[in-house]
Amino acid sequence: MIAPTDKPRLSREHMLDLLKQMIRVRRFEEKCAELYTQEKIRGFMHLYDGEEAIAVGVIPILETRDRIVATYREHGQALIRGVPMMTVMAEMFGKQEGCSRGRGGSMHLFDRATNFYGGNAIVGGGLPLSVGLALADKMRGNDSITACFFGDGAVAEGEFHESLNLAALWGLPVLYVCENNLYAMGTALTLSESETDIQRKASCYRIDSETVDGMDVVAIEAAARRAIHAV
Repeated sequence: MIAPTDKPRLSREHMLDLLKQMIRVRRFEEKCAELYTQEKIRGFMHLYDGEEAIAVGVIPILETRDRIVATYREHGQALIRGVPMMTVMAEMFGKQEGCSRGRGGSMHLFDRATNFYGGNAIVGGGLPLSVGLALADKMRGNDSITACFFGDGAVAEGEFHESLNLAALWGLPVLYVCENNLYAMGTALTLSESETDIQRKASCYRIDSETVDGMDVVAIEAAARRAIHAV
């Protein structure tokens, strides 16, 4: 068994591919920010800058049959999942060619073809959705999992506790990925949580969890492989 601190030996080609994917997301986000300041993109805009390694480390090792539920900061996750860049950008502009036909915008990207169940403007709103999707898979006997991304702000919501409790109680095939950037809607984690070690919250529901450096794509990929194998 690989220890949590161990890293697998990777080929040069694979490392370059990881870097390429992260750069691709960053360049896309930089262009979105530019267009937003020019008021060519309207509405709300939440960028994925600095969190690219998480999506790149987790999503490519999922199967095409697996589902993904994301947050309102989901541009990078959509791109890595395979949603076409032009389709995502068209959605930003509110065009019918967008992945949500221009009706969702930045926070509601959705793509049935890639099993990307999209962003959610509600903090923690994707957590109960992931429980429902995973429950459906279990009842139908499908060999697939649901990967649910959420931020540290979601752990203060009731949906977080209800969802983890049911997922553990029913033995559902869900991979929970908390992207902890230490701030929830501008409020520091230390000001909103009495227990700032989010990993311990998962252990309350007897869910195996692991803390990984969100800037280390290799460590994230290794941890994701262990977690998926466990699911």
